Amino acid sequence: MTSWMLRLGRHDERLLHALVLCRRRRLDGTMHALTLLGDASAVVPLALLLLLGGIPEPACTVIISHLAVQALKRAIRRPRPQLPVGIESLVAAPDHFSFPSGHSAATLSLALPLAVALPLPFALGALGLAGLVGASRCYLGVHYPGDVLAGWALAVLGVVAAGCIHL
Repeated sequence: MTSWMLRLGRHDERLLHALVLCRRRRLDGTMHALTLLGDASAVVPLALLLLLGGIPEPACTVIISHLAVQALKRAIRRPRPQLPVGIESLVAAPDHFSFPSGHSAATLSLALPLAVALPLPFALGALGLAGLVGASRCYLGVHYPGDVLAGWALAVLGVVAAGCIHL
């Protein structure tokens, strides 16, 4: 591993540790509920519903970003975070690999094409919700912040590849 990757990894780990050490019990349930919005059991039905309703872009971006996430997870094989002693993940990780965050990619892959089509208050709500899902993955201890940022980047690339947004 190159020195810049090691330095980046150390910063990522420090940020995650700072976040999980600031957890509050009253937020735990909310963060758990938010993270469920990025599960396949939530994303796939919503994408299919939109597809059947004549809005194909979210389904296309979810497929593109999912394929990219899975390819990178298997190529990079970054292990899930090791949390400080006495701190545990608040949810079970869906697989062994952390980079990139599939939940973050999936929710932003749905939110971005919808945000383009929705009035501003609803667009901001969709994007904010996707942002909270990404934050929940770190809060719950199953992803580093860099994993979430990479998931969001893949969602943006998926949206561009699907032709929903032109850069």
